[in-house]
Amino acid sequence: MPKLCKAGVQLREQIDDDYPERDRKSDGWIADTRHSTRKSDHNPDPKSGIVRAIDIDTDLAAHKEEVFDLVEKIRKCAKRGDKRIAYIIHNNRICSPTLNWKWRKYRGPNPHISHFHCSFTTLGDDNGKPYRDWETDRKSTRLNSSH
Repeated sequence: MPKLCKAGVQLREQIDDDYPERDRKSDGWIADTRHSTRKSDHNPDPKSGIVRAIDIDTDLAAHKEEVFDLVEKIRKCAKRGDKRIAYIIHNNRICSPTLNWKWRKYRGPNPHISHFHCSFTTLGDDNGKPYRDWETDRKSTRLNSSH
């Protein structure tokens, strides 16, 4: 039975806690027929059944403008050393450890505008700890925006 890696479950839960009214129309984690015919982190690992990717809708309801900040916070978590995150795709851009988490042009078939994509390493299979660096960023951003 396929299951989402614990790092993906945790990421989705933190986003849902911060944006409970967000749109989930473009959310997903398990491969559809389009993904299942090619290599994709949305396909379950043949041995463990674990899926190492999640898509999150970019419509954050009353906080639509925050999606770029949200994706940036996740990128910073990875750059600061969270090895559970493999790469992120959003708005025609991709970042990964390849260029030290710098954004670069994404040339894949889906520009990832209605959602952002986060893939995870095998370190995220059983590690569902909170994304603490992201939490620190989120708190300071909310404090700074209240001035």
